[in-house]
Amino acid sequence: MSKTKHTEYIKSEAKRLGFLACGISKAGFLEQDAPRLEDWLKNNSHGQMSYMENNFDKRLNPTLLVDDAKSVVSLLLNYYPEQCQNLDSYKISKYAYGQDYHSVIKDKLKEFLFSIQSTIGEVSGRAFVDSAPVLDKAWAAKSGLGWIGKNSNLLTQKVGSFYFIAELIIDLELDYDHATTDHCGSCTACLDACPTEAIVAPYVVDGSKCISYFTIELKENIPQEMKGKFDDWAFGCDICQDVCPWNKFSKPNNEPLFNPNPDLLAMSKKDWEEITEETFKAVFKNSPLKRSKFLGIKRNIDFLK
Repeated sequence: MSKTKHTEYIKSEAKRLGFLACGISKAGFLEQDAPRLEDWLKNNSHGQMSYMENNFDKRLNPTLLVDDAKSVVSLLLNYYPEQCQNLDSYKISKYAYGQDYHSVIKDKLKEFLFSIQSTIGEVSGRAFVDSAPVLDKAWAAKSGLGWIGKNSNLLTQKVGSFYFIAELIIDLELDYDHATTDHCGSCTACLDACPTEAIVAPYVVDGSKCISYFTIELKENIPQEMKGKFDDWAFGCDICQDVCPWNKFSKPNNEPLFNPNPDLLAMSKKDWEEITEETFKAVFKNSPLKRSKFLGIKRNIDFLK
């Protein structure tokens, strides 16, 4: 099998496994991203997410994560739901409607790597899903899957931004894709819509001001000065994606494990306010909401009331 045949096989296998898109880039040092990451950390834009300070070099260079890494295979998996929550409800991010994406994608990536090894031969590598020091969006952009927009999300002209990003970093040389162009133009919809002004400048997000940070990452009480600014978001926030014109092209996902529990879609504000731990565990079994735990969600709801 030639390098081109290997590349074609990997892309066709990604499609078979249900990934929305697959792009490939040469593993190496992300030179352009190094000063941006350094400034972001210096400005304390990570708030209490101290893990972002760890493994600085590894975040910028996958060859330090995977021995003899040659290629970063970037993958997108659609999570846009067919149905959204009841309008009279506290809101959770659409990515959290179904089962925890970490386990869903990890299973796909294990199968993906196994099929590559079975077909191509001795290929070593590791799978990454948002849980290791890998700059997902930077690699996806480098491999032509989209551009990083003014809200710092990866955007595509065809399907917007409601998808997960994952990688296989492998020791196999492949044909590499090229970055695409930026299509945000003069649009400032995301900057204008953010209620906490977390998008401090085009392409720069202060993570410590983001509703997602306050409702998921922050372990202590939410600062009182944020009262009234959350627009009923109880876990995460989709505002900067919902207002993005490119998300008019979002299509419902075809992954059954991302289908929401019907009880979630039917929940009203009153249901959220009166939720018991037993109900929480039943409705959100294997859900990303388990990260905030019952008490974290109760804290968020109490803050919103």
